Order: sequence, then structure tokens, then C-alpha cells
Amino acid sequence: MTSRLSKIFAVTGLSLAMGLSLASEADARRGGSFGSRGARTYNAAPATKTAPTQAAPVQRSMTERQPGQAAATSPARPLGANPMNQRRPGLFSNPLVRGLMLGGLLGLLLGHGFGAGMAGMLGGLLQIALIAIVAMLAFRFLASRRRPAEAAAPNAGSTSFRSPFDIQQPASPQPAYAPVDLGQDLAVTGADREAFERLLREVQEAFGREDYGAIRERTTPEIMSYLAEELGQNATRGVRNKVSDIQMLEGDVAEAWSEGDLEYATAAMRYSSRDVMVDRESGAIVEGEDRPTETTELWTFVRRRGEPWKVSAIQEAA
Repeated sequence: MTSRLSKIFAVTGLSLAMGLSLASEADARRGGSFGSRGARTYNAAPATKTAPTQAAPVQRSMTERQPGQAAATSPARPLGANPMNQRRPGLFSNPLVRGLMLGGLLGLLLGHGFGAGMAGMLGGLLQIALIAIVAMLAFRFLASRRRPAEAAAPNAGSTSFRSPFDIQQPASPQPAYAPVDLGQDLAVTGADREAFERLLREVQEAFGREDYGAIRERTTPEIMSYLAEELGQNATRGVRNKVSDIQMLEGDVAEAWSEGDLEYATAAMRYSSRDVMVDRESGAIVEGEDRPTETTELWTFVRRRGEPWKVSAIQEAA
């Protein structure tokens, strides 16, 4: 017993050590994909050289999904799984009718009926009458359920069965909802790209300093609320996310468009930074390593015409 317990403790200790070592290698940031991209919030941004794979979908957003936008598809069921394509049970498939008939016939053959007091010819006639009544009611009930399907069949003499939905479906089905207006394409200038790179650096540094005012000036109220929530959780834990030495390595614009008087641009950006979690009192590193690490993300920026760009969404590159 003692040796078994010692083995269990050894395995548990090894698992904890491996988990702590993996946590120390990971970046301090929680990551995630959040924010809004206007009408394209739930549409995947095009792949780029910087982010050749599809970005993680937005997980948290105040933008409501439109009825006809990015609708989830359910796996198609096989033909036999469609309740409309399954055969209705026949008269003798009904367990109640089958039980009564078999019970009555067996009683007649053995010379006794449903009970010990029902015997002879009178008991047999009563059993047969009861079975006939029950069978007739069951047959009418099942026939009434089959009647709508038979009335919709294209050919009563055909042996093949077709669902009524196959007959009533129009040749050119119309979409349930009108297509979502994704806006008009927008040209991005060199000055816009410089603004995107500057915002990447300034927002990261402001987050590391816990400078709420600087974050508010450079982000939408939605992004501000998410970042403020994370900063508050860090403060509750007694830690601070220190981000420094942000260096842009590569970037390109995935798409840019306008919606009314709003202009959007989604840029894929690969950058390096020192990203660690430190104790608020001692300044000691509690998560991450004090070394440059690379990160690839998609940042979406928004502005009203003539106003500065602001960060409106951040997505992890898958």
C-alpha cells in the first residue's frame, strides 16, 4: 500500500512540474479574439503573406450576428434518417393489436380466454368481437396518418417513395434572408499603414503601463472595456502584464472597406515583444520569460472620415 501511494505521489508531482514548466514557456498574455469588424465581424478575413492561415474567429463582440451571415450548417442526415422517409408500421406491427390477437387465438386453442371465468363458445365470440373492434380502430388510426403522405405522392402506383418536401421544394430555392451588405472596398495609403504600426506599439505599451487614458484614446469603447476587464483581473491577482520592446517585423493589409461614414481596415501584423507577468509589489516575473517572443495577430482599425484610426478588434492568427 505504501509503495502504491508513493508511486501515485511521484506521478502527480511529475505532472505538476511539467505543467509549471509549460506555463513558464508560454506568453503571459491571455490572447483571444475580440472586438467588432462592422458587417464583417463574423466573416473570415482573407489570408495574407503575414498570416497565410485563417485567423481565429471573433469570440467576444458587441456586434450582433445578422440573420443571413455566417450561418452554422448542420451535417446532412442520410435518407433513411429523415422521419418523412421511414415506413409507417403496419397493422400487425402495433404491439397492442398483435398482443390482443395472439392472446385471443391462443386462448381459443387452449380452451380458455382472457380469464378463468371466460370459457366456451360465448367467451370465444366475445374475444373475437373485442379483437375485431380494437383492430378496426387501430387500422383507421394508422390509415388516417398515412393519408396526407399518400395524397402528396406524385404517382400512386409507383413503388419508390419521395418525401413531400422533395415535391413542394421550388426548382430555384430563394434565400431566407437578403445577403448582408459588406460595404465597399477602400484604398489604404502609406500613412494609414504607419498609423496601424504606431497604434500596435502604443496600445501594447499603454496596456503594459496600465494607462487607461492612453488606451481609451486609441481604441473603441468596446475594446477599451475588454482590456480594462483584463487589467482589473490582473490587479485582483496581484500581478501586472508588462509589455515592452515592441518591434514590427512584417505586416500587410488583409482587407479595407467602408460602411456609410465609417472606414475599416484589417491588417495582419507579426511583431516581437517582451511580454511577462510580474508581481505588483516585488516586480518579480511570475509568468513568461524576459526575452523577445514573436506574435502574429490581425488588428482591425476603424475611423470616421477625417478622424484618426482606432483599434476595434484583435484576432489571433490560427
